[in-house]
Amino acid sequence: MRLPRVLAPVAILSLVALMFGQVVAAAGFPEKPITYMICFDPGGESDITARLQQKYLEEVLKAKVVITYKVGGGGAVGWSELIRSKPDGYTIAGDNLPHTILQPMQRGDAGYTTEQLKRVYCFESTPCALVVKKDSPFKTLDDFIAFAKKNPGAVTLGGSGSWTANHLGTIELEKAAGVKLTYIPFTGSGSATPALLGGHVTGLMTYTTMAAQQLDKFRILAVAAPKRSAVFPDAPTFQELGYDIVEGAYRGVSVPPNTPENIVKIIADAFEKVNKNPEFAKKMAELAFDLEFMGPAEYTKFIQTRKAYYTDLLKDMDIKQ
Repeated sequence: MRLPRVLAPVAILSLVALMFGQVVAAAGFPEKPITYMICFDPGGESDITARLQQKYLEEVLKAKVVITYKVGGGGAVGWSELIRSKPDGYTIAGDNLPHTILQPMQRGDAGYTTEQLKRVYCFESTPCALVVKKDSPFKTLDDFIAFAKKNPGAVTLGGSGSWTANHLGTIELEKAAGVKLTYIPFTGSGSATPALLGGHVTGLMTYTTMAAQQLDKFRILAVAAPKRSAVFPDAPTFQELGYDIVEGAYRGVSVPPNTPENIVKIIADAFEKVNKNPEFAKKMAELAFDLEFMGPAEYTKFIQTRKAYYTDLLKDMDIKQ
């Protein structure tokens, strides 16, 4: 049955009103404080970054940015809450790769899907690093591997969360070196560090940033990057030592699904301006963060590319998906 023609103008007016409403909303955005949710413990890379960004974001957005924490499930608790939040731009959350790809892939029900997180901006990356305490008997990666081969499962490696870059880096090391390690997930790299310093784990598969903070207490056995870090140029890469391991985390920010595109653009532009601020960039470099500059479209495409990469990687390592 054909609808009466009189409905067509009504439908058009409704669409125009909706579009106009979004434009008006964006024109005044932000008009109140923005909640910036961190899904890991205080003291980790996500928290450190957000704390450094906070001042500059407030200057650009001309609004208060309130940092809150929703910890658990390797970030999944926070991301599950984000997708249920009101899509008005006033709730944003730090997001991580490969976490937000691997968790839905491996857990069946992670509380969110990769695609439900509306990507806004990717602002940094950090390679994984294998570290032990300064007084550890393991002076080199060869020492570490030799002991692990003789004592399967005895070596415990702490890291940030499960199905994260630290977890995957540990699995890749096991496969590449032919050893059995015991991975211990913590609620963030900030809480994993005291576990190593207290002697509760043998070592950490952590990030270069955390290694940079603890250079006086940690010994870096290898870095999972294509080239050595400028912060600690004496630390070798896994590839230099004969293990083809390049792994790490990318961090950015997401908003709830259905957040209007014009609001997404305002938030993305703000993070880009912060990244390009020389003072901020200098602070990040000193802490061994690598800055990334991916806006909404590029970041979303990057997610799709990485999802295909990790699907193939897990298949190659014979890990069920």
